[in-house]
Amino acid sequence: MATSLPSAEMGPPTPHYVAPWWHTVFLVLFLLGFSALGSAGHQGLDHSLRMKLYLSTVVMEWLMVLFIIWGLRRNRTATLRDLIGGRWNKPEDFLIDVAVAFGFWIVAALVLAAAGYALGMSNMSHVKDMEDRIGSMLPDGRIEILTWLLLCVTAGFCEEVIFRGYFQRQFTTLTKSAWGGIIAQAVIFGGSHAYEGWKQMVRIAVFGFLFGLLVLWRKSLRPGMMAHFAQDSVAGVLGRWALKHAAAAMPK
Repeated sequence: MATSLPSAEMGPPTPHYVAPWWHTVFLVLFLLGFSALGSAGHQGLDHSLRMKLYLSTVVMEWLMVLFIIWGLRRNRTATLRDLIGGRWNKPEDFLIDVAVAFGFWIVAALVLAAAGYALGMSNMSHVKDMEDRIGSMLPDGRIEILTWLLLCVTAGFCEEVIFRGYFQRQFTTLTKSAWGGIIAQAVIFGGSHAYEGWKQMVRIAVFGFLFGLLVLWRKSLRPGMMAHFAQDSVAGVLGRWALKHAAAAMPK
């Protein structure tokens, strides 16, 4: 009598897309198209315009996460919790993720500094370009800083779900390679920051690649969410001061 082969002899299960491919294409085009529209940067923003920018970005990122959840439900092969990587079962799990996030943040800062140096981002012209592009969008005052931190919490959660949870899974399945998924999401991540200029887009793509490696190692988005929040918070709160002092320190 014929018997079915054990599952181990049949090979690993076929990977599944977490959402329909038209859903992914739409989200990629939306992100890159929206990025292209803002490629000139954010200039001349006053308090009112900064607050509108922060709050509208918060709303847009949560709407993208809701769009992803809708796509997950259509395919029924993964949930939002699956993308995030489960949950903490004990306090030690949380503390380990905090330690990993902190270590990753330090290593990433060193890699990004090296990438910035290689791209010539330490010269006066680049500092001036960054000040023109994003200087006026950085928070100024208590209310703006608090709203900026709300934006950072949103970005830490939503962007990790979008890029490292959703896109990395989809492109890993498409390319049949974890490296393919990491590279693809990193390119899209960099491409979605056109308002910061092409050099910074390359640097952000490197940052996205590092986040992808972290997810591949930890099988969870949680450490990346923490590090993402920390990076954006510090960059925003200290960014205005740093740009001014960097410009002042440059040789005339």
